[in-house]
Amino acid sequence: MIKKAILPVAGLGTRFLPASKSIPKEMVTVVDRPAIEYVVREAVAAGIEQIILVTHSSKASIENYFDRNFELETTLEQKNKTDLLKEITEILPAGVSVISVRQPQPLGLGHAVLCAKAVIGDDDFAVLLPDVLVKDQDPENDLARMIQRYAQSRASQIMVEAVPEHLVDQYGIVEVAASPEEGESIVMQGIVEKPAVGTAPSNLSVVGRYILPAKIMQLLEQTPRGAGNEIQLTDAIAMLQQTEAVEAYRMKGQTFDCGSKLGYLKAVLHYGIDHPKLGSEFKALIQELAL
Repeated sequence: MIKKAILPVAGLGTRFLPASKSIPKEMVTVVDRPAIEYVVREAVAAGIEQIILVTHSSKASIENYFDRNFELETTLEQKNKTDLLKEITEILPAGVSVISVRQPQPLGLGHAVLCAKAVIGDDDFAVLLPDVLVKDQDPENDLARMIQRYAQSRASQIMVEAVPEHLVDQYGIVEVAASPEEGESIVMQGIVEKPAVGTAPSNLSVVGRYILPAKIMQLLEQTPRGAGNEIQLTDAIAMLQQTEAVEAYRMKGQTFDCGSKLGYLKAVLHYGIDHPKLGSEFKALIQELAL
């Protein structure tokens, strides 16, 4: 089973400036908790037990968030603020660990994944891009279904979602023989990066969730710099496809690109109205503003 997940968080977050000038974009809150916590929760719900942050020297606040804060906990306990104490001590469930490795240079997603090679060892693993929040509709989340499919087929899994035909030139689009149903996987022939409208092989875009074999690390070591003079994960996946099947998994949930300002605002709205304490009042506020 897949028990390790790599979360690349070393990026500078230029799409989220000026906020990301001093705050890691992953720590910007969606309602009442940072975006990165939602991604970690998604991983934990799928059975992940070790979170590997591929980070940068300016991102220490992410590591601190998942660490214990004895002074704060003691203060809350002394003031009998048990609800708040429970919330901060349960950010990371028992049995789940978070460790970090540094990405010394910004050389792309493939390079970020490769930085975790020593921690991954011989284990197959997941990759979750923390810019993207996945809001699941079912109790069993999409990542868990990807892991189950990997266990059955031993084929790497790439999460995809359908996008409007006129927007395919903004995404990496997978090439498949037919479009799978939501919650299902199909063998893919390749990935086309931002194809011109009218030339795309499908309307299924790569979301930012992957289940990959340990051997991808050796392929990443052999991968030359590609687009943007960076080591691209998609190039290593293309190499993997030369020897074994890679499948596109069509997600059932909903995605929010929290690396962009509008995507972040959409996430706040959707997670806000579902919040157990604030949801009803927040929904009423939205309706009031919409008048």
